Amino acid sequence: MNYDLIIVRYGEIGVKSPRIRRIFENKLIYNIKSKINCKIEINQGRIFLYPQDFKEALENLQKVIGIVSYSPAVVTETDFGSIEQTLKHYVNELIFKELFDPNKSFAIRCRRVGQHEFTSHEMAGFCGSIIVEKTGAPVNLSKPDFEFFVEVRDDKTYIFHEKIKGPGGLPVGTQGKVVALVSGGIDSPVATFLMMKRGCEVIILHFNNYPYTGGSNDKVMKIIEKLEEYSPSKLKYYEVPFGDYLKSCIENAPIRLTCVLCKSGMYKIAEEIAKKEGALSIVDGSSLGQVASQTLPNLLATRYSTKMPVLSPLIGLDKVEI
Repeated sequence: MNYDLIIVRYGEIGVKSPRIRRIFENKLIYNIKSKINCKIEINQGRIFLYPQDFKEALENLQKVIGIVSYSPAVVTETDFGSIEQTLKHYVNELIFKELFDPNKSFAIRCRRVGQHEFTSHEMAGFCGSIIVEKTGAPVNLSKPDFEFFVEVRDDKTYIFHEKIKGPGGLPVGTQGKVVALVSGGIDSPVATFLMMKRGCEVIILHFNNYPYTGGSNDKVMKIIEKLEEYSPSKLKYYEVPFGDYLKSCIENAPIRLTCVLCKSGMYKIAEEIAKKEGALSIVDGSSLGQVASQTLPNLLATRYSTKMPVLSPLIGLDKVEI
């Protein structure tokens, strides 16, 4: 299928005030262009993307936070003759590529923006009649096997059949910076990703507990590489040697306090790095009651001397959910 463009949709950005919406749209466009070589137009809540390489663009859009869905589409003039010709060619291509089976039911989903001499219902009926005449496929508006989408926008009409799901969320960089405590486990990377989905630019902070744990940071670097797939730029990374501090905790305090003192020290260092980087919060992978340092009393104790907010997006999830 030779497409003309990709229609990109966002979600909650659309409910922001006009000024904030423009800021968020511009950040989303910047983030898209950081991953895709393309030309972009924006109009009435839609981003129209004209990529150099469609295959690459369709793959990379799945990693752009802030995008709810996107559709490769063809475009034609908003007149019945042009729409009929384009739709017939589109159906031919789908049948040829075995994407559309004329023996199965279909529906037309029509959306209209602007002033026209027809209603959305009338355009849907017109397009449906073209496909029935050409293929004989049955119409089923409630539970079709296949959907065609016709989006009429002023003097242009867009035809497509896919709505590919994006990661959603808010564009990375719209909600300020946070320092994310990332270990080699699963909890902290998931917490970091969730904060990225809420628009935060993350700074990665890893504590190397050697000799109490392995000294290699290979696993952490792989985690960072995976998170960077969803970031418009490389993630800033700090690694702090923490073995001496942990040794001091073990030797100079009751053993039952080791976990609390360890986590408290991490927060204090994270707070200093956050101040240096202009970050407004600390993020960790705490899940209530999962380990000793994550009971309610110990959460209070570990954060007692930290003035900066500590956000724990996984606090109510168990290991299976995480």
